Amino acid sequence: MKTLGMIGGVGPESTIDYYKNIIALYRERRRDGSYPQFVINSIDLKKGLDFMDANNLPGMADFLLEEIKKLAQAGADFGLIAANTPHIVFDDIAPKSPIPLISIVEATCAYAKARKMKCLGLFGTRYTMQADFYQKVFQREGIELVVPESKDQDYIHDKYFAELVPGNFLPETRARLLAIVDRMKTKGAAGIDGVILAGTELPLILRGESHNGVVLLDTGKIHCEAAVDAMFS
Repeated sequence: MKTLGMIGGVGPESTIDYYKNIIALYRERRRDGSYPQFVINSIDLKKGLDFMDANNLPGMADFLLEEIKKLAQAGADFGLIAANTPHIVFDDIAPKSPIPLISIVEATCAYAKARKMKCLGLFGTRYTMQADFYQKVFQREGIELVVPESKDQDYIHDKYFAELVPGNFLPETRARLLAIVDRMKTKGAAGIDGVILAGTELPLILRGESHNGVVLLDTGKIHCEAAVDAMFS
């Protein structure tokens, strides 16, 4: 059994969700009563956000790489970063990492491709919605991504950090997020097949697999499934 190493804490609420999902998925597959052994390095979210706010991507990459090295030193055979936004520098850190890394973007793209999805909405932090690291991977597979309009992006980003990261999940915020999904249903050439919840705190408020016929892709859960596959590989 391969040992997973996880960069967590970005943010804490979704790291707890990853922890629970990995254990549940592992125990579904290995029905002998055992639990998976894995390593979590919970890092300082503020430090990461300071690099993002300053647009210091080389600083962000170096910070993550140093933390990934600690996973390798602790005995991890492979790793993942339990968040979407840090994947903005994934292509810079993956070749330098001492252990193979599983990308949340690649895992989500494979999931969408297997389900023959052609056009998807993208929700996340402003960094994720406005950068091209999701677009590049999905374009390669011929999947169109559309982002919410500017004021909706501001709303999602602001609520993400003001409420979701600290663990406050309010019904009125959920309703407003789902209203944005409804508006986006008609976007794209033939409307959207689904919405990528490309912020690992978003599925904590948007529980459920679909809304009004629009599939909600839980990137954290998809990432966990890829990690458990790698454990057993």
